[in-house]
Amino acid sequence: MKKVYFLFFCTSLLFFNTYAQEQRMLLGTVSDGKNPIENVKIQLEGKDMVVTSDTEGKYKIDVTTGDVISYSYTGLKTVKIKVEDVTRILNPILIPDVTELDEVTVQASKRRSQNDMEEDYTINKSIIRTAYGYIDAERSAGRVRILTEDQINTVSICILNLLQNRFAGVAVRGNCLEGGAVFIRGLNSISNNRAAVFDLDGQIFTDVPLWLNMANIKRIAILNNLGMTAPYGNLGAGGVIVINTIGGNPQVNKIVDRARLKNNYADGTALDRVEVAQNDPTYLKELRNSDSFEAAKTIFEKHQKTYSNSPYFLLDAYTYFSETHNELEYADGIIENYFEPYTNNAVLLKALAYTYESQQRIEKAHETYKEIFILRPNYAQSYFDMANSYRNIREAKQAASMYARYEYLIEEGFLEQDTLVFGPILEREYNNLLMLKKGELVAKKKAKKLFIAEEGFKGTRLVFEWSDGEADFDLQFVNPENQYYTWKHSLFDNSDEIAREKDFGFNVKEYLVDGALPGTWKVNVNYLGNKSLTPTYLKATIYSNYGTALQQKEVKVFKLSLKNVNQQLFTLQSTSKVVSR
Repeated sequence: MKKVYFLFFCTSLLFFNTYAQEQRMLLGTVSDGKNPIENVKIQLEGKDMVVTSDTEGKYKIDVTTGDVISYSYTGLKTVKIKVEDVTRILNPILIPDVTELDEVTVQASKRRSQNDMEEDYTINKSIIRTAYGYIDAERSAGRVRILTEDQINTVSICILNLLQNRFAGVAVRGNCLEGGAVFIRGLNSISNNRAAVFDLDGQIFTDVPLWLNMANIKRIAILNNLGMTAPYGNLGAGGVIVINTIGGNPQVNKIVDRARLKNNYADGTALDRVEVAQNDPTYLKELRNSDSFEAAKTIFEKHQKTYSNSPYFLLDAYTYFSETHNELEYADGIIENYFEPYTNNAVLLKALAYTYESQQRIEKAHETYKEIFILRPNYAQSYFDMANSYRNIREAKQAASMYARYEYLIEEGFLEQDTLVFGPILEREYNNLLMLKKGELVAKKKAKKLFIAEEGFKGTRLVFEWSDGEADFDLQFVNPENQYYTWKHSLFDNSDEIAREKDFGFNVKEYLVDGALPGTWKVNVNYLGNKSLTPTYLKATIYSNYGTALQQKEVKVFKLSLKNVNQQLFTLQSTSKVVSR
């Protein structure tokens, strides 16, 4: 078994250098959402390849996996999309590039309380924590320049090395061995020779903190405006360099109900699953209206002649026969006999694996996740999925080995580590495995010595995963008081996070419900499309009593195809039990 797995792993590593080099034709249509746009400049960044869209907005361009393709047109916002291994069609929508002039725009709501900024600190990169409170760089009276976690080069030897040539007007003197100082020009006069001080997690240092671990820095901000440095008195005369570390914010693990905002009450307009089903394809409606298994087979065979090459038709049919008639042998035959569309397509295989997992057919899901792993050994998500899959089939040691393998590849430079979004989710998963399965991982004598970080959260944990990296959607969480919070996963609302997902290779997001507000929560989605005419599969894993010995989970899968309408996914009680679908 060990030899087989080792071969499986080594074979996967070969794809790091081979699969990404495959060149192919990418095509699509550029529009404004309603009408095609002619003469859009379509270019591969860093390459000479440039084409333009025709009178119907159509284009073709040769690409390889990893290319970044930009769509630009005068007066419209430029869109940039990273090409993935499955990308064959991209139909981007360009929107007007409207810039509001600050000097003629009055927004009375710009002022925010310290409590508001404290709650938003973890998700808003423009907020920094100083010794004198929080500052939002986007709303501050003076200019604040920030380096965020993803912009920080963790291989820098010390903070002097890190700050070298990173900010205009910031001069670094000295070195990491002997020490030095940092000077910020433009504070009172160009001749100001006072060195900047360091505000490190609220503590003021006049000497450079050479001992600081670069990998532990979350944000760095430069304050050189008198309005910003005034609270520091004479110490701040040379400017202030604010450093927030990853573990330095006392609120970093605080659970915040983001639905409790001002005047954000849900209007109740969300289609239930029955209403959504009314928009299903004709063949699926006919299958549901059939009065027997034999009648359903006849309907399938009729439509199979037309749709046999459609993986979504096949998956719909599989799901229908397996769940409605419990005819697993016949349902499995549909996938096995027409498997060609799924071959070498990680997006389709994910949809299949999600479906198996939701049906608790964990062995079939596991085999499918293995195929995805081989196709995408350079995706962080692959290690996350394999670890969870091993845990599903009760092989805790293999699950732990996947986490260890992922860490090894990061240490050896094969993979890059994301510490902002994916990293904390993976760390929570691994720690949960150690906490609940330590008896299976190490001998009893060693189990007592095994360090396990205490889980700071107890309640309901929601983990969302989606099959297609191009998927745009809004997740809406409505609390028992009918107030809502919306996470926008779209290219126009959250382009930085989507780019980050593609760079590191993950499609996962978690939300925590601590049960402090009793009653029924609603989780809704508004699907915006995936730049093609195909559906996206969304998997929701609902953990109840998370972090306790009573922890349980339920997996639900939703096929998203109906666009631009709010639709209900599921509801849950503060007791963490899913009460409807």
